Amino acid sequence: MEAWETLKQAVETYTGLSPASFFTVLALAAAIYYTVAGFFETQPTAPQAHAREVVEREPLRPPVQLGEVTEEELRAYDGSDREKPLLMAIKSQIYDVSQSRMFYGPGGPYALFAGKDASRALAKMSFEPKDLTGDLSGLGPFELEALQDWENKFMSKYVKVGTVMKTVPVTVTEGSDAGASNVTEAAAPAIATENKGTPADDVAAGLDALSENQEAKEN
Repeated sequence: MEAWETLKQAVETYTGLSPASFFTVLALAAAIYYTVAGFFETQPTAPQAHAREVVEREPLRPPVQLGEVTEEELRAYDGSDREKPLLMAIKSQIYDVSQSRMFYGPGGPYALFAGKDASRALAKMSFEPKDLTGDLSGLGPFELEALQDWENKFMSKYVKVGTVMKTVPVTVTEGSDAGASNVTEAAAPAIATENKGTPADDVAAGLDALSENQEAKEN
């Protein structure tokens, strides 16, 4: 009781408030503090929270070997269809990057690379659409070294599931057409010669005709 009386006297002396008023003000101040502090707490953004929930909710499926596919077929694995794995190729080697969907999936910082052979873009650290190709022509040694670092990273982290089929266009040159034409023209006289009879055959045919006429007169 003595302690309580001492506290009451101290509150009244230093604040000019009654103990009931003092503790009421103190409680209100604490409530306001915690309310305001709650507005400044760091909250995850909606996309990050959604991506985290998806990762936790959906277990990763085992990689499926595709074998050899065309570039057109590879585009179907860009992450737009969640029923399909998320794939990406480096130097014609296809890797399953489904475990890094937050980076290579839709909305991720490297989403442009998904479903493509992005060798040139990775070597140049470019996000230009023209560089989203497996064509390495014209790259310098530093760019090729950077690409090799990317390939080593992918080989150690992701499972290889196939290769990109390279299509080679078939072209016919004018020289080959001319050659074929010359061969055809050269073969034509030879064929005509084979079908034409020899002079000896013509003489024999004439003698047969005279013999038949002579027999007709005698009869």
